This record gives sequence, structure tokens and C-alpha cells, in this order.
Amino acid sequence: MALSFLERTGLNAREQRVASIAIVLFGVVLLLGVPVGLQSLVSSRKTENEELRTALTSVNDARGKISGFKAKKDATVARYARRAPPLAGFLEQQASAHKLQVTDSIDRPDVPHGKRYTERNTVIHLKKSGMGPIAQFLETIEKSGHPVSVSRLNIRKRSGEADSYDVEVGVSAFDRADSPPSAPPASSAAPGDAK
Repeated sequence: MALSFLERTGLNAREQRVASIAIVLFGVVLLLGVPVGLQSLVSSRKTENEELRTALTSVNDARGKISGFKAKKDATVARYARRAPPLAGFLEQQASAHKLQVTDSIDRPDVPHGKRYTERNTVIHLKKSGMGPIAQFLETIEKSGHPVSVSRLNIRKRSGEADSYDVEVGVSAFDRADSPPSAPPASSAAPGDAK
């Protein structure tokens, strides 16, 4: 049962049988092991390729979202690039365009919002105004293209008069600084200390 080339090695019959069984087993393992090993290698590479394909797909899908976020950011920066005019004059002009009479306007102090934004606020009063012109006035403010918003609205019906209202409108304008304010340099000596 020993292989023929093992007879020339000088091994006894038992050793030849053990050697031939070992050679046959090695051949079977080699014959079955190589395809199984190659199959597992191909399978692992296929899994890696699928993971890479999934990652590339998610990156490509995220590009649309990122460009949407960038477009929103650019629109915000563009809106704040155009500084709002002084509010009292702006509101007076818009009100007179809709045949509304501004009785008084009150400018509030500026309020900082973070390091880059400042809010200016003006409150105006309109007397004996119709609801149609008031709505058109408010729409004109919102669609002005300036970074302004109606931050306060108080409407009171005038008794005894049809379609007549007294209105208090607060409008806020938001200004963006080009760069965050930096702290002034600290001087070590007072002006009078120089010798």
C-alpha cells in the first residue's frame, strides 16, 4: 500500500505506510484547503468591497445635504451682508406707502447676540388704521430683503368705528459684524506715568 518512490528511501514497511498516509492526507488537505482558502479570501474581499461601496454611496448622498446646508449658510450671509437702514425712517416710509400714519416711534438700545450679531429695535404706533393696509405693511417689512423681523405686534380695535385699529409694531433689525470684536490691547502704564 506504500507509494512506489518510498520503497527506494530505505524505510521499513510500517514507516512507508505512515509516510504514504501522511502524503495522501497532505494532498487531500492541499486539494481541499486551497479552494476553501481562496473562497474565504474572495468572500472577505467581497465584503470589504460592499462596505466601501456603501460608504461611497453614503458620501455621495451626503453631498446633496452638504450643498443644501452650504446654500442656506450662503443665503444667511448674503441676507446679513445688506445692512438694514435706520428703522424709524424705514418704517415711516413703508407706512406712508400703505397710507398709514405713524404717530410716534421709539428706538430701543442695541442688544448684542453673541460675538457677531447686534439687534436694533424700534417700536412704532399706528392710529385709526384698517386691517388691509396693516397686513400689507407687515408683509412689506418681512419681504424687504433686509435682515428685519416683526418682533412685537399689538392690535386694539377702536370701539364704535368699523375696520379701525390702533396698532403697536416692534421691528427688529439684525446687524452682522464682519469679524468678531477683539479685546483692546491692555497697556501696562497710564499716560501720565511716562518719564
